[in-house]
Amino acid sequence: MVTIHPFKALRPAAEFARQVASRPYDVLNSKEAKTEAEGNSASFLHITKSEIDLPESIDIHAQQVYDKAKENLDAFISRKILFRESKACYYIYQLVMNGRSQTGLVCGSSVDDYENDLIKKHEFTRPEKELDRINHIKTTGAQTGNVFLAYKQVEAIDEVIDGWKKKSPVYDFTADDGIQHTVWIVNDDDTIEKISALFKEKVPCTYIADGHHRAASAAKVRKALGDAAQDGADLFLTTLFPSNQLHIMDYNRVVSDLNGLDETGLLAALGNQFTVEKAAKAFSPEQLHTFGMYINKQWYRLTAKEGSYGNDPIGVLDVTILQNNLLDPVFNIKDQRTDKRIDFVGGIRGLGELEKRVDSGEMAVAFSLHPVSIQQLFDIADSGNVMPPKSTWFEPKLRDGLLTHLIDNGTAENE
Repeated sequence: MVTIHPFKALRPAAEFARQVASRPYDVLNSKEAKTEAEGNSASFLHITKSEIDLPESIDIHAQQVYDKAKENLDAFISRKILFRESKACYYIYQLVMNGRSQTGLVCGSSVDDYENDLIKKHEFTRPEKELDRINHIKTTGAQTGNVFLAYKQVEAIDEVIDGWKKKSPVYDFTADDGIQHTVWIVNDDDTIEKISALFKEKVPCTYIADGHHRAASAAKVRKALGDAAQDGADLFLTTLFPSNQLHIMDYNRVVSDLNGLDETGLLAALGNQFTVEKAAKAFSPEQLHTFGMYINKQWYRLTAKEGSYGNDPIGVLDVTILQNNLLDPVFNIKDQRTDKRIDFVGGIRGLGELEKRVDSGEMAVAFSLHPVSIQQLFDIADSGNVMPPKSTWFEPKLRDGLLTHLIDNGTAENE
């Protein structure tokens, strides 16, 4: 069973919450982050994307960038924008997007649970992305990025969380993108103990939905610190969502060339493993094993033929079907993680973004996919397998800066 802990969050004073809250560091490039933080000296992007406060010529992985993040974090504390909670608490975080609500529990999850596979993974990590977060955590002494975990719904946990949400929240605001963010502090000792006990009794494991690199980095920081590690390094910042509240969006693909084929040759090659039909408008698959394809201002519906995919947890995934029957044999794309000819477009951007990328001439063809289900994610993680890269896109996303976990127990204490 999993072990979770309350923690003393570093968080903004209520009047600064909306200004501080920023989109996750890994959904913005440096230029976008600089534009987003412009005119807002309280944006948490000054800490998570601190290169925005340095010359544009700097390598974003230079130690100077991490030192600037530490400098900015200390400045936020000294300016009373951020303060440290006086006692260890749990936090309830609700997001509302397009009228749809999901509520998670923000807590410290155990690095031991991560290393013992009680926190299950479904993706490989990339060393360079891990190293970036390791350097950021070690230099700042803070875990600024939240790991998004899922667990199989437990009614008793729902009851406690729903009951606490009847109290007044500490933060409640709507961000510029229209997503509402509401946070409650669970500071009652009996309720904290009850939540901890419920997870220990009723939740055998959790699943990483988003944040594999952040989780891996937290574990490696503790190992690197060794005997110097304080208790804070035994935990990492997570938000746990019950499976019935999660929404996975499609994660689509664009390819820059047809690997020597023309459109007629591509359509002929597709006929081996797919039924191909013209679509009258932008096609978003409504069921598994169907795909949309956009080329030369025309949408097509592709339906995978029986026998073109397996029944195992990985083989049945649409991202696998697309890879094994089209991207590899037709486009000669062997590894989606490293091939520069393929790019990925999160479903939040809509099918219009696929059309835009192709119509501009930047890309030759686009493919829309049906979203992976949460049950598929669980099945793959439970089987010990990993998904192909860029399989899941979760939305809405948690904001950085509202709740930060410090690994140095003495830093920014505000007793």
